[in-house]
This record gives sequence, structure tokens and C-alpha cells, in this order.
Amino acid sequence: MTTLSRVPDEELLRLDHQICFSLNTASRAFGGVYRVALKDLGLTYPQYLVMLVLWEHGGLPVKRIGEHLRLDSGTLSPLLKRLEAMGLVRRERSAADERSVIVRPTEAGAELRERALAVPRRVAAATGLSVAEITALKSLLNRVTDALDQAPRGGGACDEA
Repeated sequence: MTTLSRVPDEELLRLDHQICFSLNTASRAFGGVYRVALKDLGLTYPQYLVMLVLWEHGGLPVKRIGEHLRLDSGTLSPLLKRLEAMGLVRRERSAADERSVIVRPTEAGAELRERALAVPRRVAAATGLSVAEITALKSLLNRVTDALDQAPRGGGACDEA
């Protein structure tokens, strides 16, 4: 395994060597595929993610939805308001804790799930990857995310790549 210290600095500064650039361009490409796949559902990608969480877990406090999606309440609140205006979710104060808002799919939101069933297959097919490759890529991305979450934020150097 090559260590980063053995790679010349000039090489590390090349755009085509930047993992963040590759991840960003892949993310943008996914966005385009999702935009088309979600058009018939009338959802944006962030709205789709919220609905995925609710379809999987049922009603949840806003805080828990944010934890699942790694979104803060300032980003999540407008999404939830829009989904509520669309008639797909209902927000209500928790009886147990007035500070907590529970979000539940409405009947229309639950019915939308049936129409969304084809989306994951369409997106997976668009990648051109096999199921095994998708699984391996997802595992690697989860490892990268976990490592980055643990990385010092002070600009410390890494020894291995």
C-alpha cells in the first residue's frame, strides 16, 4: 500500500486525484437521474429521502428524521412544511412532549409509496453496476463517511491512502 507521504505534492493537487471531486460529480449525476425518476411522483430528492424514512419507520419526531438523514432542523423544517402542503405528511405536537413534533405520512403519502417502488431499480440500473458492485460501493462510502466523521477538523495530515 502506498502512503500519501510518498506521493509528490504536485500530484496530489491534480483535480483528477481529488476523491471529493469524484464524489461530488457522482452526486450531481445521481441528482439528474433522481430528478427524472421522481418527476412523476412530484418529489424532489430531499423530499423523497424524508418519505423513505417515514415509509420505513412510520411516524417519527422531527429530530429522529434529521438523525436518519443527517440534516439539521433548519434544513428539514422547510422540507416537512412543503410535504405537508402537498398533503403527504401530517405534523403534530407530541402528547408526551409539547416541544417535539411528530411527522406521519398521510393516506396520500402512504399511497405514494406504491408508485415509488420502481425508483430504486431505475436508479440502480442507471449506474450500470451489478448488485454486488453497488453493495461494495455503498460499504466503502459508509467507511469513508465514518472515517471523515472521526477525522480531526484542525487540518491534520493523513499517513495512509
